[in-house]
Amino acid sequence: MDAFFASVEQRDEPSYRGKPIVVGGLPESRGVVAAASYEARQFGIHSAMPSRSAAQRCPHLIFVRPRFEVYKEVSDQIHEIFIEFTDLVEPLSLDEAYLDVTTNRKGIPSATLIARDIKNLIFEKTKLTASAGISINKFLAKTASGLKKPNGLCLIAPDKAENFVEELAIEEFYGIGKVTAERMRNLGIFKGADLKKWSEHELLEKFGKTGRFYYQIARAQDDRPVEPNRVRKSIGAEESYAEDLSSKEAMLVGLKEIAQTVMRRLERTKTSGRTVTLKVKYADYRQVTRSRTLLQSIKSIDELLNIANELLLATEADSLSVRLLGLSISSLDSEREQQNEQSEFQQLTLNFS
Repeated sequence: MDAFFASVEQRDEPSYRGKPIVVGGLPESRGVVAAASYEARQFGIHSAMPSRSAAQRCPHLIFVRPRFEVYKEVSDQIHEIFIEFTDLVEPLSLDEAYLDVTTNRKGIPSATLIARDIKNLIFEKTKLTASAGISINKFLAKTASGLKKPNGLCLIAPDKAENFVEELAIEEFYGIGKVTAERMRNLGIFKGADLKKWSEHELLEKFGKTGRFYYQIARAQDDRPVEPNRVRKSIGAEESYAEDLSSKEAMLVGLKEIAQTVMRRLERTKTSGRTVTLKVKYADYRQVTRSRTLLQSIKSIDELLNIANELLLATEADSLSVRLLGLSISSLDSEREQQNEQSEFQQLTLNFS
């Protein structure tokens, strides 16, 4: 995502748009910058910079307190889009992930087309822009993702990979920080072609175990697989409304549409769950959740809707307008676990006489 925290704040507060803002602590509290808008970056402001230094570089800089719960909500929306295309998603942070789309759910033969579709869906869903890097391995894809920000898309094709790395400035290599880059420049290594001249043994001597990694990436090689490392805990969907919902009927229509999306996602991921959670955000931005856990997994959209309607009655939605509704299902069971449970049940009912 492009300047993720700052972009979310500019999306939600029109007065911030087009202005230099940072998300983070205030200068007087010795805070640091968590994220800087692109307008702020023009003053040399960047993440991890002391807020006091940022204020000195840009006297009219706007400081915004972070809202991590909002960033997490947006991140969940983005990751839901990722799994529409592939199960092989390795999150790096709230706003970034590796995707392996060698085979993908939609049978799209081009990784570039997939990247464009994902970028479009992210903007459609969140009104935020993302940048994508496409290539044959993690190192190259990560490097490419930063080359055309913001709202960029950069492909490093297989037949261009080695030449690309040879011409890449050493400080632009992902995985080589400022200190290491300075060490390399002192050794006469200014770009990939210089790094490629060093043997693996020499790099191991100078940089320890990471020398082997430097030797490989200098040749555009990176065999690390994309490894999903976060177990899915829930599947859900939510909708923010341009006009607040003030009637029970309108809320029930909204819940039905959301429930249909949740059931489609459950079917696509071959999972089911026993806990239903309703999220309601009122017009005054107060947010509540209501949950119910069943003895058995939800089997149909009618069952999900009945529970959602009951949970809605346990909120103040009858007397307050609503700006957002959400439904999620947790306590998930995969298809394989369900089959195992069924198999165990069948074994218990066998006649041994």
